[in-house]
Amino acid sequence: MVGLKWEAIDFENKTIAIRHTVTACAEKGRRIEVAADTTKTASSRRTLPLVPAFQTKLAALKEQQEKNRILCGRSYCTDYLGYVLVDAMGNRLKLSYISTAFPALLKRNGLRPIRFHDLRHTFATLALQNGVDVKTVSSILGHFSAGFTLDTYAHVTAQMQEDAANKMGDFLQQVI
Repeated sequence: MVGLKWEAIDFENKTIAIRHTVTACAEKGRRIEVAADTTKTASSRRTLPLVPAFQTKLAALKEQQEKNRILCGRSYCTDYLGYVLVDAMGNRLKLSYISTAFPALLKRNGLRPIRFHDLRHTFATLALQNGVDVKTVSSILGHFSAGFTLDTYAHVTAQMQEDAANKMGDFLQQVI
């Protein structure tokens, strides 16, 4: 998310492209962040539909950033102008910000603690539970295969088991 740039968001066509990343690595014993116009794999590079609620939030964020830039004048950092996730002074958010702010967000909303990355697992499971086909889920997550998505990201819920049992029960009622 930290690597998301405004140029990747097409408000007119309602799409969002995943093609720029920011990752952390060690250099000379220091942790540094590296920005790149690449993704981890070819399948990670993708264009997705922009969900209306996110489109609204992103448009408001873009407007706020423009106001901040005018308000701060020459003090505003212009190094990260193209990035979506910047602070009020224009500095790109650090990767560590997500890992510290997310648990606080969960706690404020009475949700159990999970890692930010675990949202991918939650999305996969809920999408499959709600009838989205595995190939589409795999594509959205940027996986190279549906099998990898099922093996690594999708988890069986009690509701899924109950739905399966009910479907089989209905089927058996018809054939018996």
